[in-house]
Parts: sequence; structure tokens; C-alpha cells
Amino acid sequence: MSLKREISWLSFSLIVGILVGSLEVLFGKILLLVTDWRQLNFIFFLPVIGLFIYYLYDKFGGKSKEGMGLIFKVGQGENEKIPVVLIPLIMVSTWLTHLFGGSAGREGVAVQIGATLSNWLAKLKILKLNNEADFNRKSVIIGMAAGFSGLFQTPLAAVFFALEVMIIGKLEVSFLIYTGVASYTAFFISQGLGLEKASFIIETNMTLTPMIVLKLVIAGLLFSVVGTLFTLSLKKAKHYFSVWFPNGYKRIFFGGIILATLIIISHSGRYAGLGTNIITASFTGDTVYSYDFLAKLLLTVLTLAIGFQGGEVTPLFGIGSSFGVLIAPLIGLPIELVAALGYVAVFGSATNTFLAPVLIGAEVFGFEWLPYFFITMLVAYHFNFNQSIYSQQRELESFVHNKKS
Repeated sequence: MSLKREISWLSFSLIVGILVGSLEVLFGKILLLVTDWRQLNFIFFLPVIGLFIYYLYDKFGGKSKEGMGLIFKVGQGENEKIPVVLIPLIMVSTWLTHLFGGSAGREGVAVQIGATLSNWLAKLKILKLNNEADFNRKSVIIGMAAGFSGLFQTPLAAVFFALEVMIIGKLEVSFLIYTGVASYTAFFISQGLGLEKASFIIETNMTLTPMIVLKLVIAGLLFSVVGTLFTLSLKKAKHYFSVWFPNGYKRIFFGGIILATLIIISHSGRYAGLGTNIITASFTGDTVYSYDFLAKLLLTVLTLAIGFQGGEVTPLFGIGSSFGVLIAPLIGLPIELVAALGYVAVFGSATNTFLAPVLIGAEVFGFEWLPYFFITMLVAYHFNFNQSIYSQQRELESFVHNKKS
């Protein structure tokens, strides 16, 4: 690549980081306000607002309906277009999902915002980047890193999440510098604009021994089961609801009635929203029920399967940390540590990623625990058997074959 092109892409990555970071602050801060407002018992209106969300996508969405699937297609080099309307649609529909009590996350939204904005900017003729064969893939991956970092403020993990998630077994190292610039720029922008980062301190001292390694292996196996359970449940639920309710309006309305009822009777909304209440309880000694992980898993699956918007990652953090609290006494490790391992490993198992979850653990809980996250993820990643919440994620052999053909 010529020096001129290199400067162009580095400048582009910087611009993407600034714009995406700013947009993630807007999205994130309104989402926090919405979460507070939900205390007004808006859960009752969830089925009605579901109809409105489906109408927005049906009327204005076009290809935006594919969501993360469309992002993956473009990121894997397919000649698809990402409509810019995806950004306001996914933001508004996610705010509404959370305001009225849906159990969902925010990562999918952050990544879609970043990828869409980045891909749109790359196509502008004034930047002269769209005459390169791989500009679509490169711009999407750069935007994904900026989106993840801008919202979660874990820039190192965001870089490797964007580089590894598209294709199993392929790390897009040729894009490393660009994703790094975009990710850290978005991180500093969102931090400077006051978006708060989740972080926890593990107050225990340990030395890694063969016995502790064995316990980490057992924990990794158990976390892989939970992550895989979430993935398979989501796939099956989406399939069965589409069969039972082929009409999207009926699916989200009647599914919304079931969802609202379950959320109201389950500790009066304990499992609504992101699940940060469960995450916090896991690390502060507050009440964590033995069934918290399963209730949050099932209600998140139901929310997303019937058509509400959001993401899976923050609920996965809550599912993993609360399950960690449950199994900590069984494997004989400190509760806070096993909760942190679950936070990391259930997410990694469900997304079929390895480096990103290890680094998220380090950035959220402290780099001194990185070896513990690494060992646990070795097992959780291996034994998820390539299951992923991202249906468009492809194995390297399949990707190479399709590129050749």
C-alpha cells in the first residue's frame, strides 16, 4: 500500500473513532435514562410497543431487518449495502425495548452503529477509499471495533473482537492498526464525554497452582455448557416462533404478552433490561438466586426471538457472573473470581471468540487475572463446538472456498 493510501486509511480510522464514539455516548446515555424510567412499570405496554417496533422495520427497514447478519455479510466481503437508516432504527427500537421492559443487551446495537457509519463514510467519493477491493470489509471491521469500544470502553478487547469474530480461525491482522486507531479514539471520546465504564475489583490473593488450573478447567467446561445452551436456545426459539407465528406482527404482539407476563411475575422486573443489576449483585454480595442465570437466559432468548431489539452480550455477562456465583462453592474458588470467569467465559463461548473475552476480563477486572481468564477460555472456547449467536459467522475453510469460487 502506498504512503498516501496508508495515511488515508489511518485518517479515516481516526474520523470513524471520533464520530462513532460520540454517537455511542448519545446511545448509551439515553439507554441509561431509559433504564431509570422503566421503574414506572412500562412493562405492561411491551406487546403494544412491539407492534410499533415491527412496523418501523417493516415500513422503513429494508435490508436493515437482517441486523447483525447484514453486518457479517459485508464484513465477509459480500457485495451488500448497509442502509444508513439502520442506525436510527436500531437505536430507537432498542431504547423502546428497554423502556418497556424487554430483556436484551446493547452490544449488537453498538457494533451495528459503528459498522454502518464506517461503511457509509468509506463509500463517500471525497475520501476516495471505495476503489479498493476490500474497502467494504475493512470499513466494517474498523467500525465494529469503534462501536464496541465506544460503548463498553474496553478498547483492547474491541480491537480483537472485530478482528476475530467474522471468520472462525482467521484473525484480520492486516487491519490491526486501523482497528486500533478507531477503537482507542472512540474510547477516549466516550470517556471524555462522560460515558461510564463497568469495572470491578476482585479482592482476593491467589497463586496459580496445578490444582487451581484443574478447577479453572472444570469452570471452563461448565461455562461452555451455559454459553452453548444460550446459543442453541436462541436459534431454536427464533425458528419455532417463525413457524408458529409466520406473521411478524402477531409474533411480536402475542410473544410480547407472554414476555411481559413472565417479566412482571419474575421478581417484578428483575430480569428486564440489560441485567446489570444481576452483574452488580454477583460482585457486591447482594442476593443472587440459584435460578438467576437460567431466568435471564430464557427471557433474553424470548425477547430477541420474537423480534425486540438489542444485543446479547450484557445479558451474557449477567448470565455468566450469576452462574459463577452458583458454582463457586462447588469448585472451591472465591465467589468474585468465579463470577468474573463466568462473565468472560459464557460470553466467549456464546460468541465463539477467544481473545476478546480474555481481554475484556483483563480490562474490567484487572490484568493480573489474565492467566485465569486465559486458561478458563481455552476450555470454554474449545468445547462450544463452534456454536455462535452470530448465525453468519463462518469457518475459515468455508470462507476461503467461497472466495475462490
